Amino acid sequence: MKAVILAGGFGTRLGNRTNLIPKPMVKIGQKPVLWHIMKTYANYGVTDFIICLGYKGDVIKDYFLHYEAKNNDFTIDLSNSDITFHNNHNETDWNVTLVDTGLNTLKGGRIKRIEKYLDDGINLLTYGDGVADIDINDLVRFHKEHNKVVTISGVHPPARFGELLEEDNVVQSFEEKPQTSMGLINGGYMVFEREMLDHLSPAEDCDFEVGPLEKLSKQGRVMVYKHDGNWECMDHERDVKHLNKLWNEDKAFWKVWE
Repeated sequence: MKAVILAGGFGTRLGNRTNLIPKPMVKIGQKPVLWHIMKTYANYGVTDFIICLGYKGDVIKDYFLHYEAKNNDFTIDLSNSDITFHNNHNETDWNVTLVDTGLNTLKGGRIKRIEKYLDDGINLLTYGDGVADIDINDLVRFHKEHNKVVTISGVHPPARFGELLEEDNVVQSFEEKPQTSMGLINGGYMVFEREMLDHLSPAEDCDFEVGPLEKLSKQGRVMVYKHDGNWECMDHERDVKHLNKLWNEDKAFWKVWE
């Protein structure tokens, strides 16, 4: 079971922060939000990742290519370039596949373009900017129990997001960003069968929520796992400040790992 992370968007709402780096590399504490998301999955034994790259994907590639140096103290012997690392990080079991899925490709196209790297059974999918204290094992259990093509995690967010409507946990429709909302939105942290890929194409203009997910939901083939815990998204500058404040005050709800 692999976790696919969509990390190719432009992140324009973060302003100057994303002039030099992509949004998933904006830091909470000393680590990119992407790392925090991956740590959540790893806490539940999911350590095989596929990261869909786009805007400034080379920054993410560089981060993982030089992960040892970026996350450890070391001594380098300049006479022969030998390196001795003095401490160890805790991500030694991670396997990270980094795939350039195109600069302007929409989400559906990005997912389709990494098809050959997926496992034959179920796979996981989320966005590269949302953190949650979600129980991944319970999410997967819920998906298996309902025999649908896709399960999304419904979360309670600020009203600026779009809303999904459900009945008995079966998604009925997706609504564009209402002014106020007491309902659920798709917070990422999804589970999907390979059959979902049949509804996608590698074309740049193949979206995910608009089109494929709408079609599947009208067929009653999308479940929503209601996450009543905490979820937040790094979407604006105020979110960056808020999430860093939580982290610095040791109140980071998404830190489910030791």
